[in-house]
Amino acid sequence: MPPPSLQSAIDAAGSPMDLLWKPDAPNWSVPVVEPEYTGWASEQTAWRTTVTISDLSHHMSDLFIEGPDARRLLSEYSANNYESFEIGQAKQFVPVTEEGKIVTDGILMRMGEEKFSLTGVPAAQTWVRYHGETGGYDVEMTTDPDSKFRTGDPVLFRYQVQGPRALDVVAEAFGGPLPKTKFFHSADVSLGGRSFRALRHGMTGMPGYEFIGDYADAGFVKDALMRAGEAFEMEHVGGKAYYTNGIESGWIPTPTPGIYALESLQPYRDWLPVFSYEGQKPLNGSFYSPDIRDYYVSPWELGYGKGIHPGHDFHGRDALMAEMDEVRRVKVTLELNPEDVARTIANGTGYYLSYSRYAIEAGGTVQGLTFWTGYIAPVERVLALSLVDREFAEPGAEVDLVWGQHPGRDAPEGTYGAFPRIRARVHPSPYSAHARTEYRKN
Repeated sequence: MPPPSLQSAIDAAGSPMDLLWKPDAPNWSVPVVEPEYTGWASEQTAWRTTVTISDLSHHMSDLFIEGPDARRLLSEYSANNYESFEIGQAKQFVPVTEEGKIVTDGILMRMGEEKFSLTGVPAAQTWVRYHGETGGYDVEMTTDPDSKFRTGDPVLFRYQVQGPRALDVVAEAFGGPLPKTKFFHSADVSLGGRSFRALRHGMTGMPGYEFIGDYADAGFVKDALMRAGEAFEMEHVGGKAYYTNGIESGWIPTPTPGIYALESLQPYRDWLPVFSYEGQKPLNGSFYSPDIRDYYVSPWELGYGKGIHPGHDFHGRDALMAEMDEVRRVKVTLELNPEDVARTIANGTGYYLSYSRYAIEAGGTVQGLTFWTGYIAPVERVLALSLVDREFAEPGAEVDLVWGQHPGRDAPEGTYGAFPRIRARVHPSPYSAHARTEYRKN
């Protein structure tokens, strides 16, 4: 008997919010990789000061798309530019619903003329799979889930080397600098007879590469990189530190897919099992609304405007383009007041991480919400990657973060008002000055 569908679970619960709202749900953790090696704080510091290596082979899933209609499928269901997409190049994949809301992003790499890989959380991948399977496209698609759900090894290894000394480590490992490569482009490289790909990429705004290849070569490649890093004090990054690295670089990892309320997407929800990312990724925090649409976000708000190519027809194009000049919210980084953090958050000066949607107030009214909150040891602050109304998005603006876990629909009157407030100051996103000004320069 097949598992229940997402739609049947929503119907049984009463609404999408009644299905997904789970106060105090635990954070997802990185499988296989140790939570810490030398300690999460020193690992966070190392990607700013020396160099780190991160094993990304286990916490993301992959969808491989190949066939005569591969590029047409992707072009018709995402806002990206496929006219200027070289083999070996990667893009931030931007799929939207007919309302122009993000389904969730991913990293799309062109591996051949009609061969692509889509990597990240599974929601964008299931979107492509559904339309590829039901839309009559001549494509073959295979999925490699993350290591929590896979039996056996991953298809690919991914090792990210980043930090101020990253290029030194890479030159040591390969016997010299790699070929000059543009940001989000890759070069074919080899070590000890093993061939793989070097993608110019990093998650905290520091220079570096992501090495991607056949998992059969994973141990050899990692050992070679680790040996090369010994002379440069390279730190191995564990799961705890890794799951904070996008806060500084301004990447929102888990926007709520805009797929729960549209009547036209009921066949999609009937196709999706409830035991999926879309059915199991919880919502919680102090920002509670019974309407799931209040959690949807636009690619414009996420900062993906440069990747949107209006010169081709794609699903959701009209709604997305209509919103371009009316974007209400701006992505910012909140720096939380240390005294309020110490008073409010248990162990506030130690490790803390949350994907909760905390309400952001200005003048006593809600003006935004958080998406990723964490303690960043090198700056000794709790930072919250957030969206706030444009009026309060200027650096230096003062707002309040509402701290608490709303029980949901049947909360007693006054619950929200009783939550403590944490003073916060608005900073740009990315928070890292290097990421804002230098990182993507060619």
